[in-house]
Amino acid sequence: MKMAAEPVTRGRPREFDPEEALSAALQVFWTRGYEGASLAELTDAMGITKPSLYACFGNKEALFHKALDLYERDKLCYMRSALQEPTARGVAERLLRGTLQIQTGGNDPRACLGVISMVACTTQAESIKSDVIARRASSDKALVERLERAKAEGDLPVGIEPAALATYLTAVIQGMGVQASGGASPQQLEQLVETTMAMWPTT
Repeated sequence: MKMAAEPVTRGRPREFDPEEALSAALQVFWTRGYEGASLAELTDAMGITKPSLYACFGNKEALFHKALDLYERDKLCYMRSALQEPTARGVAERLLRGTLQIQTGGNDPRACLGVISMVACTTQAESIKSDVIARRASSDKALVERLERAKAEGDLPVGIEPAALATYLTAVIQGMGVQASGGASPQQLEQLVETTMAMWPTT
């Protein structure tokens, strides 16, 4: 008697939480940069297969853009709220202390994702660099506008240029990430914040 062939059953696709997987990918990108993060490292950290990564997030480049969105939403949310401070000094201190918290609190990498992505990208990752530049330009514009308002309100000395002050503040913030990744202690970063605030222009 001929036995009927058993139906071939396909294995169920691995189930995972996309938000948790994206958060894991962010940590890899944050530590390694865009080009330094291999697909093997990403899928291992995310707990998924390459086909699952492609199906859910697209390619590596698309995954990085989504990780940047998450980084801005969860890690840089203090930047938006800082602009609501009533004084320019308050804005600066909130930005600096928010950066200090990121660089010294929790288990996040000690670096700025935007900075490491900018300096590590080659021409093969030009769209990544362009995205980082565009996001930076948007946040810089918001900061300049806030400082321009402060100057119009008499909250900054007459001779201070808001755009130049915004550039200086951004350089300090980015520098804190570079210093932290180079091994600077929380105390050294705190001193940087205190020194910057001591030098802040007053009317």
